[in-house]
Amino acid sequence: MHVPGRRRRDLLVLSSLGAVIYATSTGTAAAKLPQADPLQQQVDAVHDTGAVGVSAEVTSPDTRDIAHAGAAERGTRRQMPLNGRFRIGSATKTFTATVVLQLVGEGRMSLEDTVEQWLPGVVQGDGNDGSQITVRQLLQHTSGIRDIGPEIPALENADGYRAERFRTYTPEELVGLAMQLAPDFSPDKEQWSYSNTNYLLAAMITQKVTSRSWAQEVNERIIRPLGLKDTSTPGTFPFILGPHAQGYAFSTGTDVTVLNSSMAVGSGSVISTAHDLNRFYAALLGGRLLAPAQLDEMTTTVNAPELGVRYGLGLAEIPLSCGGSYFGHRGELLGYIAWGGATRGGTRTAVVYVSSDGGQDTQQAMMTLVDQELCLTRS
Repeated sequence: MHVPGRRRRDLLVLSSLGAVIYATSTGTAAAKLPQADPLQQQVDAVHDTGAVGVSAEVTSPDTRDIAHAGAAERGTRRQMPLNGRFRIGSATKTFTATVVLQLVGEGRMSLEDTVEQWLPGVVQGDGNDGSQITVRQLLQHTSGIRDIGPEIPALENADGYRAERFRTYTPEELVGLAMQLAPDFSPDKEQWSYSNTNYLLAAMITQKVTSRSWAQEVNERIIRPLGLKDTSTPGTFPFILGPHAQGYAFSTGTDVTVLNSSMAVGSGSVISTAHDLNRFYAALLGGRLLAPAQLDEMTTTVNAPELGVRYGLGLAEIPLSCGGSYFGHRGELLGYIAWGGATRGGTRTAVVYVSSDGGQDTQQAMMTLVDQELCLTRS
């Protein structure tokens, strides 16, 4: 449309400068530089804290943004893979809780069932009493049962890792070790303490209820229905197949990529990608995996002072700086640390992971990234 009095503008795109210049017939010109990508800025900020490699993905119904920084292998120029696989650590707990809540919804078990009902004689000794601990308390970390993590040499230091990275544990063996430790508190004290042992027991109960392994249930109920093709339950297999970054841990920066993660069945052993995790969170919070009653149970939270957040059943509720909150879970298993989650309803998701312990500010920068991206409204 011709507008009287308006001079014609010629649009010149100078791609070599990355700028768009609007030149008018009067000879004046104005340069308009492209705005920096907010996600890339946040990823760069995480990398600047000392992480070897960083990768993040943010999704909404009509967008998928990806950014990465750093190297996939220390001392090289190999870029972080576009959709790299990594050990998601404790984000596995959300998978386990989802399976348990599906079984509850099917009427095959109850959150008020005791551990003793399903695993007679397993939780006892040194003050531990499975007859006083419910499935709900396992998933909510209000059981008082001690965390077995610090008892695993491979997770504690470089020497322990080198000595035991191929060692296979059974859940029964691990729970037996935990029973040699006095509980942090009695389950009737309404206290909270994070414990991987809770989720080892939840995996064992899953097998008891279904007569199939925890891994089979996760695959059949979550991974296959959602088409999470880059997500797996590796069992005792110590390698990460497919594109992935090397993982580094401890003050020595030891390469810890190879690991038999059998010590983390139910609690931290799943391998996935940022993309698959986003799809999982969107489906979970969007009501595709759990009936409304079970999703309400999962997202009903109690104070978790150790984490500085509120915690439901395998899912944390984390406040957003823009108001409201999101649901997600931190994940860490030797060399890989992840933060991620979704807004209520699952309409917007964000996941970021690093391939090393990073520096003292790394995890705060990761939390800031997720917060800013879930607060960000894009057209």
